[in-house]
Amino acid sequence: MASTSSYSSSPCAACKFLRRKCMPDCIFAPYFPPEEPQKFANVHKIFGASNVSKLLNEVPPHQREDAVNSLAYEAEARIKDPVYGCVGAISVLQRQVMRLQKELDATNADLFRYTCNEMPTTQPAGAGIRRINEAAAGASSYPQSSVYYYNPSPWNNDLCGDGYQRGGDNNM
Repeated sequence: MASTSSYSSSPCAACKFLRRKCMPDCIFAPYFPPEEPQKFANVHKIFGASNVSKLLNEVPPHQREDAVNSLAYEAEARIKDPVYGCVGAISVLQRQVMRLQKELDATNADLFRYTCNEMPTTQPAGAGIRRINEAAAGASSYPQSSVYYYNPSPWNNDLCGDGYQRGGDNNM
Protein backbone atom coordinates (compact mmCIF):
# COMPACT_ATOMS: atom_id res chain seq x y z
CA MET A 1 0.00 0.00 0.00
CA ALA A 2 1.01 3.61 -0.36
CA SER A 3 1.18 5.22 3.05
CA THR A 4 0.60 4.30 6.67
CA SER A 5 -0.39 7.63 8.14
CA SER A 6 -1.94 8.04 11.54
CA TYR A 7 -5.51 9.02 10.75
CA SER A 8 -6.20 10.70 14.10
CA SER A 9 -3.19 13.03 14.03
CA SER A 10 -3.00 13.99 10.36
CA PRO A 11 -5.83 13.64 7.86
CA CYS A 12 -5.11 12.23 4.42
CA ALA A 13 -4.67 14.68 1.55
CA ALA A 14 -8.22 14.01 0.33
CA CYS A 15 -9.91 14.69 3.66
CA LYS A 16 -7.75 17.74 4.24
CA PHE A 17 -8.63 19.07 0.78
CA LEU A 18 -12.34 18.33 1.29
CA ARG A 19 -12.17 19.78 4.85
CA ARG A 20 -13.66 16.78 6.55
CA LYS A 21 -12.62 14.48 9.35
CA CYS A 22 -10.49 11.56 8.18
CA MET A 23 -12.00 8.38 9.58
CA PRO A 24 -10.00 5.17 10.17
CA ASP A 25 -11.84 3.47 7.29
CA CYS A 26 -11.28 6.36 4.85
CA ILE A 27 -11.09 4.97 1.30
CA PHE A 28 -8.66 7.73 0.26
CA ALA A 29 -6.17 7.56 3.15
CA PRO A 30 -3.95 4.69 1.91
CA TYR A 31 -3.56 6.26 -1.54
CA PHE A 32 -3.48 10.00 -0.88
CA PRO A 33 -1.01 10.57 1.99
CA PRO A 34 -0.92 14.00 3.64
CA GLU A 35 2.55 14.61 2.14
CA GLU A 36 1.09 14.60 -1.40
CA PRO A 37 -1.76 17.13 -1.41
CA GLN A 38 -1.31 18.05 -5.09
CA LYS A 39 -1.92 14.45 -6.16
CA PHE A 40 -5.45 14.49 -4.75
CA ALA A 41 -6.08 18.09 -5.86
CA ASN A 42 -5.36 17.11 -9.48
CA VAL A 43 -7.47 13.93 -9.31
CA HIS A 44 -10.35 15.82 -7.67
CA LYS A 45 -10.20 18.62 -10.26
CA ILE A 46 -10.45 16.19 -13.19
CA PHE A 47 -12.55 13.30 -11.85
CA GLY A 48 -14.24 14.57 -8.69
CA ALA A 49 -14.00 13.06 -5.21
CA SER A 50 -17.34 11.25 -5.46
CA ASN A 51 -16.39 9.50 -8.70
CA VAL A 52 -12.98 8.50 -7.33
CA SER A 53 -14.62 7.15 -4.18
CA LYS A 54 -17.10 5.09 -6.23
CA LEU A 55 -14.33 3.77 -8.44
CA LEU A 56 -12.15 2.76 -5.48
CA ASN A 57 -15.07 0.95 -3.86
CA GLU A 58 -15.69 -1.03 -7.08
CA VAL A 59 -12.03 -1.97 -7.64
CA PRO A 60 -10.61 -4.97 -5.74
CA PRO A 61 -8.35 -3.83 -2.88
CA HIS A 62 -5.20 -5.27 -4.47
CA GLN A 63 -5.74 -3.12 -7.60
CA ARG A 64 -6.65 0.16 -5.91
CA GLU A 65 -3.13 1.54 -5.75
CA ASP A 66 -2.67 0.96 -9.48
CA ALA A 67 -6.05 2.58 -10.16
CA VAL A 68 -5.12 5.65 -8.10
CA ASN A 69 -1.74 5.92 -9.83
CA SER A 70 -3.49 5.75 -13.22
CA LEU A 71 -6.00 8.39 -12.18
CA ALA A 72 -3.23 10.64 -10.88
CA TYR A 73 -1.22 10.23 -14.10
CA GLU A 74 -4.22 10.96 -16.31
CA ALA A 75 -5.28 13.91 -14.14
CA GLU A 76 -1.82 15.48 -14.38
CA ALA A 77 -1.79 14.91 -18.14
CA ARG A 78 -5.30 16.43 -18.47
CA ILE A 79 -4.23 19.50 -16.54
CA LYS A 80 -1.29 19.97 -18.92
CA ASP A 81 -3.34 19.12 -22.04
CA PRO A 82 -7.09 19.38 -21.36
CA VAL A 83 -8.13 18.04 -24.77
CA TYR A 84 -5.93 14.98 -25.27
CA GLY A 85 -4.44 14.22 -21.85
CA CYS A 86 -2.00 11.32 -21.82
CA VAL A 87 -3.10 10.27 -25.33
CA GLY A 88 -1.55 13.51 -26.60
CA ALA A 89 1.73 12.69 -24.88
CA ILE A 90 1.67 9.17 -26.31
CA SER A 91 0.97 10.55 -29.78
CA VAL A 92 3.92 12.95 -29.54
CA LEU A 93 6.20 10.10 -28.47
CA GLN A 94 4.94 7.84 -31.29
CA ARG A 95 5.64 10.57 -33.87
CA GLN A 96 9.10 11.02 -32.37
CA VAL A 97 9.78 7.26 -32.62
CA MET A 98 8.61 7.22 -36.26
CA ARG A 99 10.81 10.24 -37.09
CA LEU A 100 13.83 8.64 -35.41
CA GLN A 101 13.14 5.32 -37.20
CA LYS A 102 13.12 7.14 -40.55
CA GLU A 103 16.36 8.90 -39.62
CA LEU A 104 17.91 5.56 -38.62
CA ASP A 105 16.74 3.95 -41.87
CA ALA A 106 18.20 6.83 -43.89
CA THR A 107 21.49 6.58 -42.01
CA ASN A 108 21.60 2.81 -42.55
CA ALA A 109 20.90 3.34 -46.25
CA ASP A 110 23.72 5.90 -46.45
CA LEU A 111 25.99 3.47 -44.63
CA PHE A 112 25.02 0.69 -47.04
CA ARG A 113 25.66 2.91 -50.09
CA TYR A 114 29.01 3.96 -48.62
CA THR A 115 29.86 0.31 -47.99
CA CYS A 116 28.90 -0.69 -51.54
CA ASN A 117 31.04 2.09 -53.03
CA GLU A 118 34.09 1.38 -50.84
CA MET A 119 34.10 -2.43 -51.14
CA PRO A 120 36.82 -3.86 -53.44
CA THR A 121 35.31 -5.48 -56.52
CA THR A 122 37.17 -8.74 -55.80
CA GLN A 123 35.30 -9.17 -52.49
CA PRO A 124 32.93 -12.15 -52.74
CA ALA A 125 29.28 -11.36 -52.23
CA GLY A 126 28.43 -12.17 -48.63
CA ALA A 127 25.18 -13.22 -47.04
CA GLY A 128 23.95 -9.64 -46.74
CA ILE A 129 26.61 -8.62 -44.21
CA ARG A 130 29.12 -6.00 -45.29
CA ARG A 131 32.25 -4.84 -43.51
CA ILE A 132 33.36 -1.24 -43.49
CA ASN A 133 36.43 0.43 -42.11
CA GLU A 134 36.06 2.78 -39.19
CA ALA A 135 39.18 4.70 -40.23
CA ALA A 136 39.30 7.53 -42.76
CA ALA A 137 38.39 6.91 -46.39
CA GLY A 138 41.19 5.63 -48.58
CA ALA A 139 42.46 2.96 -46.21
CA SER A 140 43.37 -0.14 -48.17
CA SER A 141 42.61 -2.82 -45.61
CA TYR A 142 39.76 -3.72 -43.27
CA PRO A 143 41.20 -4.45 -39.81
CA GLN A 144 39.17 -6.93 -37.79
CA SER A 145 39.11 -4.65 -34.73
CA SER A 146 36.98 -1.95 -36.43
CA VAL A 147 34.26 -3.88 -38.21
CA TYR A 148 30.65 -2.72 -38.41
CA TYR A 149 27.76 -4.69 -39.77
CA TYR A 150 24.83 -3.33 -41.71
CA ASN A 151 21.57 -4.71 -40.42
CA PRO A 152 18.66 -3.21 -42.35
CA SER A 153 15.57 -2.24 -40.44
CA PRO A 154 12.82 -4.87 -40.56
CA TRP A 155 10.44 -2.02 -41.44
CA ASN A 156 12.33 -0.89 -44.52
CA ASN A 157 13.52 -3.27 -47.25
CA ASP A 158 14.66 -0.41 -49.52
CA LEU A 159 18.33 -1.29 -49.07
CA CYS A 160 19.72 0.96 -51.81
CA GLY A 161 17.43 3.92 -51.08
CA ASP A 162 16.06 4.09 -54.63
CA GLY A 163 12.44 3.20 -53.83
CA TYR A 164 12.62 -0.46 -54.86
CA GLN A 165 12.15 -3.25 -52.34
CA ARG A 166 14.80 -5.97 -52.59
CA GLY A 167 15.17 -9.24 -50.77
CA GLY A 168 14.15 -9.88 -47.22
CA ASP A 169 10.81 -10.98 -45.91
CA ASN A 170 8.10 -8.63 -47.17
CA ASN A 171 5.46 -10.23 -44.94
CA MET A 172 6.28 -8.06 -41.90
